[in-house]
Amino acid sequence: MSKNEPVNPRVRLAIAQWPTDAPRGAVTTFCAEHGISRKTFYLLRARAAAEGSASILEPRSRRPHTSPTQLLDDAKQHALQVRASLEQSGLDHGPISVHAKMTSMGMDAPSPASLSRVFRVAGVARAEPQKRPRASYRRFVYPAPNACWQLDATEYVLTRGRKCVIFQVLDDHSRVAIASHVASGETSDAAVHVIAKGIAARGVPQRLLTDNGIALNPSRRGIVGQLVDYVTRLGVEAITGKPYKPTTQGKNERFHQTLFRYLDKQPLADTLDELQTQVDEFDRIYNTERPHQGLPGHVTPQQAWDATPIAEAPRPFNLATPAESPVAATGVFLPENTRHVTASGGIKVNGVKFQIGSYLAGTLVTIISDEKTIAFYSVSTGELLVEHPWPAPGTTYVGNGRPRGPQKNPRPGVSPIC
Repeated sequence: MSKNEPVNPRVRLAIAQWPTDAPRGAVTTFCAEHGISRKTFYLLRARAAAEGSASILEPRSRRPHTSPTQLLDDAKQHALQVRASLEQSGLDHGPISVHAKMTSMGMDAPSPASLSRVFRVAGVARAEPQKRPRASYRRFVYPAPNACWQLDATEYVLTRGRKCVIFQVLDDHSRVAIASHVASGETSDAAVHVIAKGIAARGVPQRLLTDNGIALNPSRRGIVGQLVDYVTRLGVEAITGKPYKPTTQGKNERFHQTLFRYLDKQPLADTLDELQTQVDEFDRIYNTERPHQGLPGHVTPQQAWDATPIAEAPRPFNLATPAESPVAATGVFLPENTRHVTASGGIKVNGVKFQIGSYLAGTLVTIISDEKTIAFYSVSTGELLVEHPWPAPGTTYVGNGRPRGPQKNPRPGVSPIC
């Protein structure tokens, strides 16, 4: 008889009726014939004497008298309610996310494994044995914040089926959502805008990883794109993944999924500004409230950012003043600089006043130079405002090529889709 196989009812009846005057050795022979141990025989015999013969005719339940790890019905209901609330909000609602949310609310949170069983039994989740265990993942992560940013764009829709594009910048190390920008299309101007927005908020990264899109980094097509030109002047290394290999930007692709899950639970936006407000709120929740399952300890991206010193910003590319410039005689180098446009619309650099435009008075501008040119970029949008060749020695004023006098803003902002 198998060790775990219950004793036959007929054997149990024979033990219950065992005569008290049975000859010596009868028990051993009986146990050998029926495949049970002497311990089992005497255990059943003692129970029959104490509780009556009927008590041993059926095997007792092997269920433990107490189950310290068994969840109470109240705990299960609380877990299901938290999961439903997270799902309704468009946030991750798996066992790990529910456990973190219950803990943050001061509730007694069952383990993620227990929550997984509760959700399967309740029918709100299904088993997926084909999925690879998390322990098998091999992740590549840059060692510090700002060591590498990932930039990608994804389509979304407004009311009446109108399409738009959401640009998202993600820090590779901490997974912080650096900046997001909603635009009417995937353009170079929009790509520069979101990077400038991220630099204003978090500093200059060492590298920028994008795909090979024409608006992002078309270098493989033999073209120097506007975004590549902008970041290269800042000393940022522009890198791309292999064509048709989106897994290189896997963190950003996964970031899109989380964003879509959130936006799909929000009212459909009517304008670009309304959608931008929704995306900004998602970035705040993502960075500061949502534990990230791809980070050690499931901390938030902002906590991961704060835990490691930020990578040193790169040196702007080729900042030496050209020999023919008016500052060459002094041996002075023109570093990257940020200044406000004066009331008259100009900026003075090393004794030369460069006219930007009176309509930009008070605007904060980044000045970047190379061997041939000096360029002025808007800090708020990243837009190239004016670019001039270095003037001849002795020059004190460089105009912007526009007629003098009152003008309308020649660079109006893009109106939102309506």
